[in-house]
Amino acid sequence: MKVAFLGTGLMGLPMAQRLLAADIQLVAYNRTPEKLAPLQAAGAEIVTHPRHAIRAAECVILMLTNASAIYNVLLSDTAWQTLEGRTIIQMGTITPTESQEIRDAVVGGGGEYLEAPVLGSIPEAKAGELSIMVGAEPEQYQRHLKLLQNFGTEPLLIGPVGSAAALKLALNQLIASLTTSFALSLAFVQRQGVDVDVFMQILRESPLYAPTFDKKLQRMLDGNYAEPNFPTKHLLKDTELFISEAKSRSLDLSSIKGVRQILQTAVKMSFADDDYSSLFSVIKEWGE
Repeated sequence: MKVAFLGTGLMGLPMAQRLLAADIQLVAYNRTPEKLAPLQAAGAEIVTHPRHAIRAAECVILMLTNASAIYNVLLSDTAWQTLEGRTIIQMGTITPTESQEIRDAVVGGGGEYLEAPVLGSIPEAKAGELSIMVGAEPEQYQRHLKLLQNFGTEPLLIGPVGSAAALKLALNQLIASLTTSFALSLAFVQRQGVDVDVFMQILRESPLYAPTFDKKLQRMLDGNYAEPNFPTKHLLKDTELFISEAKSRSLDLSSIKGVRQILQTAVKMSFADDDYSSLFSVIKEWGE
């Protein structure tokens, strides 16, 4: 089977490299052609237009920024006409509603569609240890399980299209909220003169602890947010998607709206392309 990979950014590149390492024929497209150089060097076929990638492959994997990018790359007039008989696997973070609408467009073009968003960042993508949530029919899941196992050993079938996208947004809401809460407590104990090591010792021994706290601790203490695994602008985008989708579910969104405001300020403070732990700087400097 030949696979087309559309979108080779921070996550897409190591994921595509894993397919090549598994001796899977790969044709790749990216809107920024320079990002394709490592794949070309590793033996991937490189194309300059998405329709060429779609035509060349039986299966098309999408790791694109948002639904707008998917529509531009996959569902433009020229690309949409090439979907017949192809399988589209959407692996980025979009809303359930967007995923279902894209599925309908793909099916209307004669293709089949499943969603498989992932939890994890660049280290997990490189190691093939991503958590993969699949929204598909059981038969589709079984048929594409071996391919998805290149990215994570145990892809989990969540339910029909839309269910995996919803779960991914729920988890990313937790990323945003947990990191913001930890940053606030860290800034508070610093201002109160409490030793950070003591704070962390107590926290690690408590049911409140989450491993993400230690992953972000040193970045926050050093104010070093360079070389991100997940940029602030992407977490802001996902937070916006969560709020947009959750509005129709009669939920109180006050807490996540506060998190969104902090992320928006971090982007305005020029942290858009830095690690999302940069929200600590917003919290620390808010009243200064």
